[in-house]
Amino acid sequence: MATTYLHTMVRVLDLDASIAFYKLLGLEETRRHDSEGGRFTLVFMTPPGQENAHVELTYNWDGDDGLPSDSRHFGHLAYRVDNIYDMCQHLMDNGVTINRPPRDGHMAFVRSPDNVSIELLQAGEDLPPAEPWASMENTGHW
Repeated sequence: MATTYLHTMVRVLDLDASIAFYKLLGLEETRRHDSEGGRFTLVFMTPPGQENAHVELTYNWDGDDGLPSDSRHFGHLAYRVDNIYDMCQHLMDNGVTINRPPRDGHMAFVRSPDNVSIELLQAGEDLPPAEPWASMENTGHW
């Protein structure tokens, strides 16, 4: 019995803000489906060259009383990045709070506009500790 990974789905409150956030991470919109009858939109965001690593953003047109919630029951999405310091700086420059800074040159956590926890991991060897990351405190939780 074969199993094939399809996608991870997260519910979003503001579709445009969520798309912009995932674009900051380097993902691209690869597919969109609007359902008049179901009154929802599905947007699939995918890292370039990784056609089987979709995040499905589900937006309910009439609102979603469950959002924003802590979303910790979901766990997190994880992405490997070429330079964790550069990615975290890019995110901060665009208004994203770094919840768990990459003090160790290896791992950081941020949250999407809908409180989805995103883990960022350094590709290859950990980077040497560097400021401002080495002394930056946690903000909130992840």
